[in-house]
Amino acid sequence: MGEKVVAGAFDLSDPQEYREKLRQCLAVLARLLEEQRFDRPRNLMGLEIELNLAGPDGMPRMMNAQVLERIASRDFQTELAMFNLEVNIAPRRLGDRVLDRLAEELRTGLGYAHRKAKEVDAGIVMIGILPTLARQDLVSANLSDVDRYALLNDQIVAARGEDFTLDIEGVERLQCTSASIAPEAACTSVQLHLQVTPGRFASAWNAAQAVAAAQIVVGANSPFLFGHELWRESRPPLFQQSIDTRPPELRAQGVRPRTWFGERWIDSAQDLFEENLRYFSALLPICDPEDPQRVLDEGGAPKLAELVLHNGTVYRWNRPVYGVADGVPHLRVENRVLPAGPTVIDVVANAAFYYGLVRALADESRPIWSRLPFDAAAANFDAACRFGIDAELEWPRRGRYGGLARVPGVTLIRDELLPLAAAGLDAWGVEPADRDLYLGVIEERCRRRQNGASWQAATFHRALDSGLERKAALAATTHRYSELMELGEPVHTWPVAAPDALP
Repeated sequence: MGEKVVAGAFDLSDPQEYREKLRQCLAVLARLLEEQRFDRPRNLMGLEIELNLAGPDGMPRMMNAQVLERIASRDFQTELAMFNLEVNIAPRRLGDRVLDRLAEELRTGLGYAHRKAKEVDAGIVMIGILPTLARQDLVSANLSDVDRYALLNDQIVAARGEDFTLDIEGVERLQCTSASIAPEAACTSVQLHLQVTPGRFASAWNAAQAVAAAQIVVGANSPFLFGHELWRESRPPLFQQSIDTRPPELRAQGVRPRTWFGERWIDSAQDLFEENLRYFSALLPICDPEDPQRVLDEGGAPKLAELVLHNGTVYRWNRPVYGVADGVPHLRVENRVLPAGPTVIDVVANAAFYYGLVRALADESRPIWSRLPFDAAAANFDAACRFGIDAELEWPRRGRYGGLARVPGVTLIRDELLPLAAAGLDAWGVEPADRDLYLGVIEERCRRRQNGASWQAATFHRALDSGLERKAALAATTHRYSELMELGEPVHTWPVAAPDALP
């Protein structure tokens, strides 16, 4: 959250000056698009995973600084709270054996980090929300000891003007308040990046929005928060409410939340950057000395620092990203839909499903977004988060008559989306054996109707039925999850049984 939001000096500028600089950056972006100054097609993908630290007792460990010191790798960084880490995988070209190489790099890197964490009685847990987190764990005192996190917290709290209210009703209902943004740290995600040319950006982003619900159906992994069983994927409502800068009056006036699915299909990347300026006030008015107009006039690649900074404080589930690499500007779609985990093979399978689907849908002559109303895509996302593997989705009917049909998500994925994902991976040039292996993981989750969230919930209830109290059941479930995660077999194979009580 912090690394993407702000780096460098923290001197806040005059808001009017910052607003003018943002408008200048947006105009320069328009020129860059018009003059086709962007990188050539390179089919690049990238990956980031946010991680939790927990001890053998399943409880969170507030010690990311100590663990990072032992890991001693630039690939691992702090995240918002002291029990969070993030690992970044270098960009690579989609094609050939990329999926297997990605899996091997993740196993090696995460295995090493896990061993180093164990030296201080902690461990790496890839999971959407750590089930054992308590309200007292998510307070401002447990934010990572990094200035930018404190600044971000202060600015969001000031914009809100009152405590944050969490009110999430799922299997059970959670109601509480927080004086800081710390509860957002409970959300740990996988971020999938896809570099695209400006001409392909709108198709890729629209396709990513259309399939976000399907990603959650098979990938949900966050059913618990503060001891309550909520949605099968509780990160979206938690994220939205825990950093919501709108008091009730602004919500009633229709002001958009900073954590946002969106409200329309787009025609250009410029649409999203313009919306971010139009709908969202600056949280961090920090001006960079660069004159982007002059840099562009002189043939350079402007950083557009203010635009990038502001964009980083609007938390779309599919976010537009502007960057400069090797002196050349580029655009990326950052997919932030998925929770972390459960295992490396599950993470890579989720990535294969996403990259294949986006490619296939973006290439269609009659695109999905011309047949699926945006409101239906948003409703699908909400349903998938609530019900996970059991969700029903609206999807365009096949055949000449068109219209929408409501179908079980797993049926849609098995019958229609998996063949599309396979065709998309073929179009990227991915090795067929890898394609079949990782998409086979998705197919088996659908066939057995088991993903991370359904396994957690079923195991927790077995623990309760065996006589454990709620807190002990959550700890035992987390411990068993960690054991199976370390073994590395995909989550659809995990047995559901009452976990052993922890000492």
